Amino acid sequence: MFKFAVWIIFAIVIVLLPQFFTSLLSVSILNQMAIAIVFALSYNMLLGQGGMLSFGHAVYFGLGGFMAVHALLGIEDGDYFFSVTLIPLVGGLFGLLAALFIGSFSTHKAGTVFAMISLGVGELIAASSLILVSFFGGEAGVSGDRTYGPTFFGYDFAQDIQVYYLAAAWMFIATLAMYLFTQTPAGRMANAVRDNPERAEFIGYSARRVRLISFVMSGFFAGIAGGLFAVNYEILTEQNLNAVTSGNVLLMAYIGGLGFFIGPIIGAVVLTLMNSVLSHYTTLWMLYLGIMFVLTVMFLPNGLTGFLMMHRTPWHLGKIRLLIKPYIVTSIPGAVFALSLVAMVEMAHSSEAEFVFLGASFNSSGIVSWGVLIAIALGSFIALRRSLPALREAWAQANAIDSGEQK
Repeated sequence: MFKFAVWIIFAIVIVLLPQFFTSLLSVSILNQMAIAIVFALSYNMLLGQGGMLSFGHAVYFGLGGFMAVHALLGIEDGDYFFSVTLIPLVGGLFGLLAALFIGSFSTHKAGTVFAMISLGVGELIAASSLILVSFFGGEAGVSGDRTYGPTFFGYDFAQDIQVYYLAAAWMFIATLAMYLFTQTPAGRMANAVRDNPERAEFIGYSARRVRLISFVMSGFFAGIAGGLFAVNYEILTEQNLNAVTSGNVLLMAYIGGLGFFIGPIIGAVVLTLMNSVLSHYTTLWMLYLGIMFVLTVMFLPNGLTGFLMMHRTPWHLGKIRLLIKPYIVTSIPGAVFALSLVAMVEMAHSSEAEFVFLGASFNSSGIVSWGVLIAIALGSFIALRRSLPALREAWAQANAIDSGEQK
């Protein structure tokens, strides 16, 4: 009953979101989030659920997107006659076929062998996109028009808000389908093969077949994401197939939290905001993304979702209140330290004499400005280090099970 309520709330939220974010930029960001969520969840089926590290997952996203654009062109030319609402399904089916072919030889092994094959296939397809111009369109890519063809209850998807509801509907369907897949025997066995393929083989299951099923399903949903991308942007290029796109989806899944179903959703939202919002304020946003990934690997190996899940025990014990004050005391100097470092990086990158950061004006070449920032950074770092013992003690108390509770 609880899980059913969660899905109802999820549906209500995605329906009401455009009512709170009404600007064109906000709707565009919501569209990007919907696409990124489906793409990241499809990657989690590989790595998080199946233990297959892929460096070429953009292949199925891109191939599905290119086929979707060609379907748009077919509708525009009158060769096909079906609604644009089915375009993501076209991308999904083509992604499935591509995954079935590639998976037939790449899923024999997991680990390093699979990762290297995925990298080689990704580079091969990306290079082919500049050679097979008739399908991939060369450097210019392939573009279409989503407004052609029959309307869907009077909607021709000329406006971004209409595209959002289309993307949100497909996102909900794909998210629910991927969750249900994790509850099937095939999904459960994918976890078993990820954890111990030898034991899975011993009890009679083919590890390769289980990996192939997960691989094909992952390609299908990645293709759906590519189809949604084609409908939203109406153009596909080589960039949608290359290693950068594959790296982005890996970052989404890892930062959000591998192994947790909601993890890639959080990662997709965070990275989309960094890409769409933070990039408007600084050209160094990729640097901060890289730093965020490194810090996640070092201190939060289970991602942001894993960090949230660490608080289940204090929550069930009713001791979560013990962490509020230590978190505040630690987060304030931590935030000041991080902002002071960002200010120094941005000031070093700035080409203007006067540098403005959070309303404060600094002289980029002035010793006093640099001295002030360095002093703030050192002071906040010392305060941060001194607050950590109290935080560790509070964490131990919040997770301690009293003798009465044990009984």
